Formats: sequence, structure tokens, C-alpha cells
Amino acid sequence: MLEALVCPVTQAPLSYDAEAGELISRAAGLAFPIRNGIPIMLEDEARKLD
Repeated sequence: MLEALVCPVTQAPLSYDAEAGELISRAAGLAFPIRNGIPIMLEDEARKLD
């Protein structure tokens, strides 16, 4: 399923961080949370990467 998801901001591929439960967009510098098994692909809900 991960192959079908792309960053909603940059359309770049995402990587999965199982430990944090997030999908990471290095291109946008954002981490999108996964809640109850559902990726929340909203820029407003994303955490900025350090």
C-alpha cells in the first residue's frame, strides 16, 4: 500500500517509520501521522522534521 501513497505537498515518495508510526516525506520535510492504521495525509496534521 505504501507504494501507492505520495506526499500531498510534493508528490514525492514516502518512507515508513514504524517506530514513530509516521509516513515521512523528506522532500517536504514533513512526517504524516498514522492513527488507528489510517495515514492522516493533511499538511496541517503533519509534524515538521528537524
